[in-house]
Amino acid sequence: MQVSFAGRVALVTGATSGIGRELAVAFARAGAAVAITGRRAALLDETAADVRALGGRVITIAGDQRHEAHAAEAVRRTVEELGGLNVLVNNAGVIGSGPLETTTTEAWDRIFDTDVKGPFFFCRAAIPHLKGRPGANVVNIGSVAGVRPYANLAPYVAAKAALDKLTECLALEWAPFGVRVNSVNPGVVVTNLHKAGNAVPDYDAFLERSKQTHPLGFVGATSDVVDAVLFLASDKSRWVTGVHHLVDGGRSLTGLR
Repeated sequence: MQVSFAGRVALVTGATSGIGRELAVAFARAGAAVAITGRRAALLDETAADVRALGGRVITIAGDQRHEAHAAEAVRRTVEELGGLNVLVNNAGVIGSGPLETTTTEAWDRIFDTDVKGPFFFCRAAIPHLKGRPGANVVNIGSVAGVRPYANLAPYVAAKAALDKLTECLALEWAPFGVRVNSVNPGVVVTNLHKAGNAVPDYDAFLERSKQTHPLGFVGATSDVVDAVLFLASDKSRWVTGVHHLVDGGRSLTGLR
């Protein structure tokens, strides 16, 4: 399926690696001008170089989405430097694991501030500029953890469930303005997220075990998520809002841990 974002502007958070980096390149390949954010400026520059190699227009805004001022600055610069905003993808996120009894308040806050408050900041900053724009929409990157429980992942599960409900609320709230809001909820996808800060100990064993807990028998690739995001962000889904599009190899259908 071919989609086009010619003449449109996409803002992608967490574009330093993995899904976010591939999303930035995919939007540019489909004709969009792209604004990208993330905490690591050097990696953002690498993503920007990939976009420019395709002949795309791109700006980078380094910062931490836990800070309200960063979201406001990112949206402001996107509109001023690229001429508007049509698509917001809240991709940046963190994960953490361990029993609740040993979870610190700081760890809980880090996950909620990044995975829920960050998208809230970006959505709130973006909506005045999305109203009335062609194809205006938001895609939040959730998780299968938002729709089913996991032991030893309570903060992450609770945060992703909250993001799903934020998606639904905004879909209703912004529908009168022609702005769609959806989420893509992946199962296990091979990225650097699980490796960061040893979030998942023994990562290789985790991936092997995950093949058995996903009914299709394999874990996802970043391209699986990117394809779903592009569909939801495009005019091909112009009558779709408030959905949680599971891209999880059937993981949500099982009771397997």
